[in-house]
Amino acid sequence: MSRNRKHTRRRPKANPRGVLTVSAGGFGFVQTAEGEYFIPASGLAGAFDGDLVEIAPLRAGASKGRRVADGDGDMTGRPAARVLSVVDRAHDTLVGRYEVAEPFGVVVPADPRIPYDVFTMRAESPEVPDGALVRVRIAQFPTRRSAATGFVEEVLADTSDAPGAGIDLIVGRHKLETVFSEGALADAAAATLDAEGALAAGYRDLRDRFTFTIDPADAKDFDDALSLDYLEGEGLWRLGVHIADVSHYVPWGSSVDLDARRRATSVYLADRVIPMLPPALSDELCSLAPGAERRSMTADLFLNDEGELVRFSLYPALIRSDARLSYGEADDILIDYKAAIAAGGDIAWRLVECSRLARAREAARARAGGIDFATTEAKVILDAEGRPTDIALRRKTDATRLVEEAMILANETVAGYLERRGFPCLYRVHEPPASDALGSLIPVFQEFDWFEKPMEARLVAGDPKVIQEILAASAPRSEGELVSSLLLRAMKRADYRPENQGHYGLASEVYCHFTSPIRRYPDLVVHRMLRAALTRRPEKFDQEMAALPWIGEHSSAMERVAEAAARESQELKMVEYLAAFVGQSFSAVISGVAAWGLYVRLDCTAEGILPVRALGDEYFVFDPVRYTLVGDESGKVYRLGQRVAVTLKSADATTASLEFVLAGRR
Repeated sequence: MSRNRKHTRRRPKANPRGVLTVSAGGFGFVQTAEGEYFIPASGLAGAFDGDLVEIAPLRAGASKGRRVADGDGDMTGRPAARVLSVVDRAHDTLVGRYEVAEPFGVVVPADPRIPYDVFTMRAESPEVPDGALVRVRIAQFPTRRSAATGFVEEVLADTSDAPGAGIDLIVGRHKLETVFSEGALADAAAATLDAEGALAAGYRDLRDRFTFTIDPADAKDFDDALSLDYLEGEGLWRLGVHIADVSHYVPWGSSVDLDARRRATSVYLADRVIPMLPPALSDELCSLAPGAERRSMTADLFLNDEGELVRFSLYPALIRSDARLSYGEADDILIDYKAAIAAGGDIAWRLVECSRLARAREAARARAGGIDFATTEAKVILDAEGRPTDIALRRKTDATRLVEEAMILANETVAGYLERRGFPCLYRVHEPPASDALGSLIPVFQEFDWFEKPMEARLVAGDPKVIQEILAASAPRSEGELVSSLLLRAMKRADYRPENQGHYGLASEVYCHFTSPIRRYPDLVVHRMLRAALTRRPEKFDQEMAALPWIGEHSSAMERVAEAAARESQELKMVEYLAAFVGQSFSAVISGVAAWGLYVRLDCTAEGILPVRALGDEYFVFDPVRYTLVGDESGKVYRLGQRVAVTLKSADATTASLEFVLAGRR
C-alpha cells in the first residue's frame, strides 16, 4: 500500500442557501453565493415567499422540456434546485379569505405567491363570517405530508370583495396597528389646551402674529405653520416656523406614548390615514387649525435679503393660525401675485416674499452640493365608496418649495443647536452613496449623448456636483425622469441615529426631523430633547436618552413599512382605475429590463410588465450591464428610458399588476 495515500474523512458538501422569491405562477428563484437557482413549483416543499431556505441542485435536465407557465420549468437557463429545508420563516401570520368548510375554517392566502391554504378549527372562531378577510396566525407550517394549520387572529373585513378590501389586505399584510389602546384613548381624551397655564409656564404669546398653514387639500393634521415679518430696524426677515407642541400632550412612558412609539409613524394609504396619535390629538388638539389657539414649539429664523440665516430663537409659544391654504390655493396666489397683492390682505405679499427667500435658500443649498431629484408623485382620486375616478400627479411647485425650504432650515437649525449644546438628539442621517452603486449606472448613461467621459470618475466618487450636472442634462429629455429615478435608487436610504453623520442629499452638516411630530415619532423625540435643552431635564430624561439607538432603528424600519404600504395602496387603486382602459394604447417609458421582458411606466406613473414573448418571435439577448434586450435576428434594441407604444392587455387587482403588449400586436 502506498504510504502517500491520505486517509481523510470526507466532509459533506454544504448546500446553498438564500431567500426564496416565489412568482404568481407558483415557481420560484433563490439567489445564493453560488448564483441564482430556479425552483419548480413541485420543489417548494412547503416554503413561502421570503423564507430563507437550504436547497439542493437538481441534475442537469431534470426540469427541462416544460414551460414556466406550467409552473415547473425555467426558460432563462438558470440551474434548477429543490428546497431541502426552511432555515428561517419570513411569515408567522398571513392575510386571506376565510371559507367555511365544517369542521374547518379554511384561510386562502390573498398573496398568490403563497399557494398553501391554512386550516383553522371552525369551533374556535364561529363568529367569523364566510368570505371574511382575516389575519391567521400559523401554528404549523405545511410539509410534504401535512397541511398548514393555525387560528384566526383578527377579522379585517366582513367581506373580501368590498371596495376597501384590497387596502385591508395591505394593512393586514404589513401588520399595521389600527386600534389604539384604551389607555392611549383615555390620555388623548383627557388632554386640554390650558392657554393660561401655558403662558404662566413661560410660553410666549404669539396669538397676534399673522400665521398661516399650507397643506394638501385633504389634510386633517396641520403640524406646521408659518409667519413672516420684516424688521425695519434690522433689515431682516423674521421667518417663524411654528410646530405643534405634541410633546406637551405625550409625555415619555405614557400610554399614548407607548402606542405612538410602536407605530413610529402615521401611514398615508390611498383611502385612509392610520394616525400615529389618536384623532383627538392628531386631528384636533395638536392640529394647527385656523382660528384655534394652539401650543407650538417655534423657531424664529432671522434672514437677510439673500436668504442667509443671521440668527435664530427657539422657544415654546401660544399661536392662533389665521389662514389655511391648500398647495393649489397658494400656487394660484403666487402665479397671479400682483393682482393678489393689489387686492390687499395679509397673505399675498408674505407668500411672495417666502417664495423668494425659498428660492435663495434652494440655490445656496445647490451650491453647497444639495441634490434635487425631479420626482412625480401620483395620487389616485377616490369617490365616496372608495372607487378610483382619476389619477392626479404632484410635482414640485413654488408653494411646495416654499414650505419645504422653511422646514429644512428649521430642521438644520434645531439639530445644530442641540449638537452645539452637546445635547442628545435623534439625527436624520443620509450617507454618501456607494461607489459601486453609482458605477453600475455608467454603462446605462453611456447610451445617452449628453453623458461625457470626464463624468465617469466623478460619478463613481459620489461628487454631488456631477450628479447635479447629470440631472440637469437629462431633465429636458425623454429619459429625464428615468435618470432621476436611477440615481435616486443608487442613493442610500436616510435613517435615524443618535450620532450626527450629516445629510448627503441636502448637503447639511447636521440635520434632524423636527417639523412633523404629529405623524413621526423621531420628531416628537427631538421636541422633548429641545424642551429639555431650553428648560430643564425631565424626570425620565436619562431613560429616554438610553433608548435613542433602539428608537432610531425601530423608527427607520417602520418608516420603510409605512412607505411600502402607501406605495402598494396607490398601485392597487391605479390598477383598479386602469382596468377600464384594457385594450387601449399608451405611450410608456422602459423603466426596467430583465431577461424575461421589460418594465414599462405610463405617464401617470403606473408600471407594468411587457413580457419578452410580446416583443416578437425572435430570441432576445439580455445585457445585464447596459440593461438592454437585443433581438438576435432583427437587431432591435430595447433599453432603459426608451419610449415605446404599448397596449394594456390586462389589469389584475388581485395581484395589483398590469401586463402590456406592444401596440399593434396581440
